[in-house]
Amino acid sequence: MIKLMLSTLHIRRSWLPSLSVSIAILIILRLSSFMIFAIEQPTKSNKIKSEKHLFILSGQSNMQGHRPDEAFTPTVKASLGNEHVIVVQDAMGGQPIQRWWKEWKSSDGKKPESTGDLYDRLMSKVRSKISGQKLASVSFIWMQGERDAKMSLGTVYESSLRGLYKQLSNDLDRKDINFVIGRLSDFDLKNSRYPHWTMIRKAQVKVAESSRKFSWINTDDLNDGVSRKGKKIENDLHYSAEGYKKLGKRFAKHALNLIKKSDSNKNTND
Repeated sequence: MIKLMLSTLHIRRSWLPSLSVSIAILIILRLSSFMIFAIEQPTKSNKIKSEKHLFILSGQSNMQGHRPDEAFTPTVKASLGNEHVIVVQDAMGGQPIQRWWKEWKSSDGKKPESTGDLYDRLMSKVRSKISGQKLASVSFIWMQGERDAKMSLGTVYESSLRGLYKQLSNDLDRKDINFVIGRLSDFDLKNSRYPHWTMIRKAQVKVAESSRKFSWINTDDLNDGVSRKGKKIENDLHYSAEGYKKLGKRFAKHALNLIKKSDSNKNTND
């Protein structure tokens, strides 16, 4: 090690008489200690690369119809690396948000006997996937609200959405979860079939624009075309086959933007 350090410092034998031997040895020892420390300590970038990015996808029928492997997962893996991405999806068609948020109450303060069962099912999948893993980021992707609009539950949807996010943050013990919300489409802008359709659209946007960790995507152009069953649809409740692919790409784009924004803020604060 001493020979190596002498070579590195270009210290020749002819120079040593002009230096105190004790000082030369002290310099070499100090530098060698620094080199060993630098080699042993992982850099911040290497640490981030070894951690996983978790994406949690949930909601009702339009999330159920979304197939992550078509567009969402390939997009996030292309950006973050195959080995650094965990995608968990769990959805069920025709369900109100009360089946996710455990503290849900109606506008008159009534609480159903059972709430949060679909959330528990979702989290069971999440915990099995992240066991033993270190997470660099968590992104919650949400596509739901049709049932609440149909049941005229829009007056409590904003508080329900905020409550669900807080519930997830507490359970995962993270205050930095990114939140991407799919806004309801233009299916019933007149509120003729689903009385609170536009009310819930507005609530979704309001929540999404209330935090730099939140975002929302437009789905108004996804419900025209040809369905997965080959049926032509126009302004449908559900999306076309191509629409679901676009949905995945948009979710991925917004989630990745939030992750980059979060990384940028962390680097600025360091």
